[in-house]
Amino acid sequence: MAIFGDPFRRFLLSPTIYRNFSGSPALLDWIESPNSHIFKINVPGYSKEDIKVQVEDGNVLVVKAEGHGGKKDEFHGKDKDIVWHVAERGGGRGGDFSREIELPEDVKVDQIKAQVENGVLTIVVPKDATPKTSKVRNINITSKL
Repeated sequence: MAIFGDPFRRFLLSPTIYRNFSGSPALLDWIESPNSHIFKINVPGYSKEDIKVQVEDGNVLVVKAEGHGGKKDEFHGKDKDIVWHVAERGGGRGGDFSREIELPEDVKVDQIKAQVENGVLTIVVPKDATPKTSKVRNINITSKL
């Protein structure tokens, strides 16, 4: 049996990853171990105070970052003769980002842990080993309604 039931369901109905690029692309790795889901997101230049990790709507992991370590105003106001030609590091537009990941059903959202080290945010989402009740309910068929 596949992780999410039917093996082909993963191609058609896999957990949705939403991307909101308002700055940094915040590249993501999603690793699944027997005990947890591990998310690694590139966040160079951000401190833990710049990053917010939360769960919304019961199973949507939301990662937001603002400020980009103060680079947002790196040159702003210092010299009126400065012209921005390319601003890919977040220097000219703030560098804020947001990522939303729909989590699988087999996780313990109340035990999520996160840490930032060397420009990488690691989020560990433990799996729930207790079997879930089946969402399939058999309906008794009678000859009369």
